[in-house]
Amino acid sequence: MAGTEVKVRGESVFAERFAVFAECLLTGVWIAVASLGVVTYPAAFAAGARHLRRRTAHEGGGWREFVADFRTALRAGWLAGVAGWAAAAAVWVDVQAARAGIPGGPLVGAVGVAALIGLVVAGLRAAAVWEPGARWRTLLAHAGRRTVLDPAGSFLIVGGLAVVAVSAWFAAPLALPVLGAVAAAAVAVEARYRHR
Repeated sequence: MAGTEVKVRGESVFAERFAVFAECLLTGVWIAVASLGVVTYPAAFAAGARHLRRRTAHEGGGWREFVADFRTALRAGWLAGVAGWAAAAAVWVDVQAARAGIPGGPLVGAVGVAALIGLVVAGLRAAAVWEPGARWRTLLAHAGRRTVLDPAGSFLIVGGLAVVAVSAWFAAPLALPVLGAVAAAAVAVEARYRHR
């Protein structure tokens, strides 16, 4: 029939959101595998966050692009990984001092744990906006400011980290895919911050 229009049906909103959720879980597994190098976790989260940004923008991308981004992010990102482990070691010493009953130890331990949580949130926020060519030092400095200036967004990321911890406590393998949800939360928090 002449003049008949054919309506093309797209994905339903439910199907699209479920696809993004499934992509987050898959990305979490990729992040976990890429983090096996111990100091590679910042690069793994950066590559995962970039993959999720591409996915939500309906751009191409898959495992190969994730690996390419991971390699690029790793060039300087491993130094951020070393710094993160050094901060964790310092907090461990603080907590041990608090447990040993040293005067002022509980306060020092609490401040150390709070600072470590702030550093983890800043690291995730930095990874969420990473692009090839970006300097980790600059990313972390700006992310530290956003962590303080956007406490609601930072709290959302802490909530995502709590979900990973509970998942690991409940069943350790569940923590792996949930890492992708944390990366997605960091991407969403950064997008929210940009559009405020």
